Amino acid sequence: MNEIFLLKLGEVVLKGTNKRQFENKLRQNIRRRMKAYGEFDVYIMQSTVYVEPMNEQADVDGAWEACRSIFGLVSLCRCRPCNKDMDSIFNAVEEYLGEDLDCAPSFKVESKRSDKAFPMNSIQISQEIGGRLAEAHPECTVDVRHPAYTVYVEIRDLAAYVHGPAEPGAGGLPTGVGGRAMCLLSGGIDSPVAAYMMAKRGVEIESVHFFSYPYTSQLAKDKVMELARLVTRYSGRMTVNIVNFTPIQEAIRDNCPEEFFTLIMRRFMMEISQEIARQDGCRALVTGENLGQVASQTMEAMTVTGAVVDMPIFMPLVGMDKEEIVTIARKIGTLETSILPYEDCCTVFTPKHPKTKPTLGQVIHAEQKLDREALIRQALDTVEKITVKYNDEPFC
Repeated sequence: MNEIFLLKLGEVVLKGTNKRQFENKLRQNIRRRMKAYGEFDVYIMQSTVYVEPMNEQADVDGAWEACRSIFGLVSLCRCRPCNKDMDSIFNAVEEYLGEDLDCAPSFKVESKRSDKAFPMNSIQISQEIGGRLAEAHPECTVDVRHPAYTVYVEIRDLAAYVHGPAEPGAGGLPTGVGGRAMCLLSGGIDSPVAAYMMAKRGVEIESVHFFSYPYTSQLAKDKVMELARLVTRYSGRMTVNIVNFTPIQEAIRDNCPEEFFTLIMRRFMMEISQEIARQDGCRALVTGENLGQVASQTMEAMTVTGAVVDMPIFMPLVGMDKEEIVTIARKIGTLETSILPYEDCCTVFTPKHPKTKPTLGQVIHAEQKLDREALIRQALDTVEKITVKYNDEPFC
């Protein structure tokens, strides 16, 4: 029999009467990811997803790497299925895991019998297979408390399965069960992490990026597109909405007090993002804001910038410290791109002494010379939509 994957469900098993809905979405997500690697059968039994290659042309290694980044899975293992008898199980362990046992100083066998019709219980299975393996590998001693290697045997409805230690999955909930949201994606460290964290909660992510040519370069735009591509390893394909933000920033520079530049700029970003979100069926905004990190991220400032929208604003990083955020960025592979030295629009016309504790009245007064509706309408007319997916060529 061919090698297959056993992918164990995470939070999905706790969903009660809604469990089937979550399982169906997860199965759809896995099938979509597997298409790039050949023909695979994907089915769910006993809170486990089975991913089985249908022919020898399937790219099993590529599919395995893709499974590591699919939300909704708590652990995953590559295994060898076999008939449900002790000789077949032992032979499968020898063929599939024998080299690992030869390299290990000690081992044990752990068994799980989901098929209660099987004549031996879990302890008896472990004892029988462990005894045979001890004879076959005399240099590898039995250690049931602290083994260097563990052989797993699972007796399930369709077959028996043998495998080594499982690997952790991406966790979270299947992408799409939590609705859709629009993430304000900059070229920094925080916003890609925010997009990843919301995707982990089952949210389908779109993004909006504000581009300020000629104050920011094509390299800066490419950097953001690359960050979006890297996030799609976890979130699935993403539409990036590129907005020409230069006229708005120049209008703010020419008509507003300098200390309010960043606050007014962010208010425009929020309002434009909300309009694009509504057009695309998104029901929330996502930002990478982190309380106290910069002048525009005080409680007062975030209250003022959020006052121009009426849909929910999710800030998954708001209570984290920078090192925690950097750790996640490094884990998901966005950090090296985020620190490339290409400025984004948030660094254009930055005030020397920004207002950190503004009131809503002060900001409304500061922007009164602007024709907000006309500027927003002009910006929306410039939106460029680009769909990215992880298998695309890197942007930078």
